[in-house]
Amino acid sequence: MSSLTSMPNSIPFLDLVTPHVELERELSEVFRKALRTAGFIGGPMVEEFEKAFAAFCGTNYAVGVSSGTDALRFALMACGVKPGDVVVTVPNTFIATTEAISQAGALPEFVDIDERTYNMDPDELEVYLADRCTRDSSGRLISQRSGRPVTAVVPVHLYGQTADMDPILELAQHYGLTVVEDACQAHGAEYFSRRQNRWVKAGSMGAAAAFSFYPGKNLGACGEGGAVTTSDVILAARIKMLRDHGQAKKYYHEVEGYNGRLDAIQAGLLHVKLQHLAEWNYRRRDRAAEYKRLFDSMVSPIHAPYEPSWSRAVYHLYVVRVDEREALMSFLKDQGIGAGIHYPIPLHMQNAYHALGYAAGDFPVTERVASEIVSLPMYPQLQADQQRYVAEMILKFQHARMSELAVTR
Repeated sequence: MSSLTSMPNSIPFLDLVTPHVELERELSEVFRKALRTAGFIGGPMVEEFEKAFAAFCGTNYAVGVSSGTDALRFALMACGVKPGDVVVTVPNTFIATTEAISQAGALPEFVDIDERTYNMDPDELEVYLADRCTRDSSGRLISQRSGRPVTAVVPVHLYGQTADMDPILELAQHYGLTVVEDACQAHGAEYFSRRQNRWVKAGSMGAAAAFSFYPGKNLGACGEGGAVTTSDVILAARIKMLRDHGQAKKYYHEVEGYNGRLDAIQAGLLHVKLQHLAEWNYRRRDRAAEYKRLFDSMVSPIHAPYEPSWSRAVYHLYVVRVDEREALMSFLKDQGIGAGIHYPIPLHMQNAYHALGYAAGDFPVTERVASEIVSLPMYPQLQADQQRYVAEMILKFQHARMSELAVTR
């Protein structure tokens, strides 16, 4: 590895400025179009983006909504999740996943993750369904923990990599559960379905899927936004009503709904960016491969991301596992390198979910991973020399720590 004696500029964790500067003319035209037509809510810009995003995801429909959280909440409700139901997910995710479940009136219950992919472990899901649930007299699947009916599973495609969906879908089919994908970090990620013998996109495998367009996502708005993808025309129609006060048409309310619409300006901006998403994802994969090459060349205890043969990840985040995380992050900050933690406290240990009654030790893989993960700089504009500097500084830190340990022995 060649040496960089210095890095003249700091390396941010995320660069949101460059892509907007590069697309400034096209993005500005969206705003001008909205001003000229006064098309701010709904209309052609939203419909055109929805059609394009559905095609990108390999689904028949996409419904634009106000956020990824609303996308998951509306998807669950449209799929028939009712107050009092249980929805199974993982504790290693952002709280929006469980907020959407709770706000749909259901109770989140957890299964542990695969230590390599950080996504839902199908074996743990099977144990939960087979050993921790029973059938009532009507044949409904009942959680032994809460006594409530289990009706849905939400696998989270975390960090830009899909969960292993074939076994999850098979279990859901066997137990009569609905699968709703949380694809909020997985725009364009692909999964090789052994059942279908082909690559399929994140967002096209469950009954429905939720996407977030928060600015830092692979496809990010200039503000808030989200979408639900599905190939079910009835689900799509229900979600359109839920996002718009339950209206089938203006002032005719079939259900009590929400104000969860996607602004036309955001839809127009997203449509412009969508045309560049495949290239941006390609660059992310290329940058991930460069990180792997650098770390493979180092004698280091760092654990780089694992990508199974059935996955084509899009690296929304580049997450490694290390010892002495806090010391490393402090060192990187001193060297001008941005880093983050996603996510430091598992959901079952958050104060917000104290009432669920979980305790430390309930999900050992998640808890172990949460104490070791660090997210390194990752974005399409990241340069190879910047990555080399990141790797060298990590190596420098580790050599210094080993020297300190040798002195104290």
